Amino acid sequence: MSTAFTRRTLLAGVGATLALPAIVRAQGAKELVIVSFAGQLQEPHQWLARKMEAKHPGLRIRLVPSESQDIVAQIKAAQGFSPFDAMPNGEPPHLTAQREGYIQKLDPSKVPNAANVVPELMAKSGGFGVPASYSLIGIAYNEKLLKTAPKSWADLWNPEYRGKVAIPRASSNLGLGVLAIAAKIYGGSEDNLEPGWAKLQELKPMVGRSPTALIQMLEREEIALAPIWNNDAAGAAAKGLPIKFVQPDPGPVAIISFMSAIAKTREPDLVNEWMNEILSPEYQQFAANAPYFFGPTVRGVTVPEAAKAYTPSTPAEIAKLQTVDWSKIAPQRGKIVEQFDRLFAS
Repeated sequence: MSTAFTRRTLLAGVGATLALPAIVRAQGAKELVIVSFAGQLQEPHQWLARKMEAKHPGLRIRLVPSESQDIVAQIKAAQGFSPFDAMPNGEPPHLTAQREGYIQKLDPSKVPNAANVVPELMAKSGGFGVPASYSLIGIAYNEKLLKTAPKSWADLWNPEYRGKVAIPRASSNLGLGVLAIAAKIYGGSEDNLEPGWAKLQELKPMVGRSPTALIQMLEREEIALAPIWNNDAAGAAAKGLPIKFVQPDPGPVAIISFMSAIAKTREPDLVNEWMNEILSPEYQQFAANAPYFFGPTVRGVTVPEAAKAYTPSTPAEIAKLQTVDWSKIAPQRGKIVEQFDRLFAS
């Protein structure tokens, strides 16, 4: 996922007006400017925006998909109020945002639905924003090309798949997660990534520069399997591609996306309402369903039937979820990317 603040790089130009480098608010209008996702994955935010606009006549909610470096630069350069009011961040950039001070701490008394969040997920917020959803890193495969479907992370090294595996570049959260899980299942940890590096070199993989590139490689039958996001695998399958998704043993990697108020927002009350609604059972159920498959972070939300192939839906599946201690990975990110590119340069 790049330096993207969610799990993927968010591309400008979908579902929002972005004619100038910085957002210019309409004079005298009540406007909430929310950084969002691109394309189809923005639709849950669109649904929520319409709901809040109906509740507050005269309110306009503008959803802005853009690359995080652009957004952060504009926030830091702003004099007075921020040009944006709230933003999503995946776990690694969430830590950076806290450290650099461009998101605000959460006041739980003003976001009452925060009390319903799974406590372990809420703890990962560090007191900033709310856990809005999670996505999974699992294994996608082209069922036309394999006799035996993978069942575990270790299956990536199955001799049957030799020469048929691709991995994501380490510049993305996807790639960092794959390195971390390889290290952990082969005796290492976030503090000791060497076993992961050794196993990835042993794999002799092809490299995809992005999740989209990996899906395209699967579609073109250049590879048979690759670590991938559950949302991307689901999107490919929905288009009729022969792509299946596995939640591999000992468990897929869950990466949380947080929604946070931006420092110097001019609409703190509306941002609190936005975050509270994201934690509502209605929003969580909507976002968990096809075609989005965002993992619910609130207790008591049932995973829809259509999502069960892509999202843990039973207590046993949820208990198997793997996590990454990003506080140990994020500070090494630049060095990790350099090492990856050196080892896997094509």
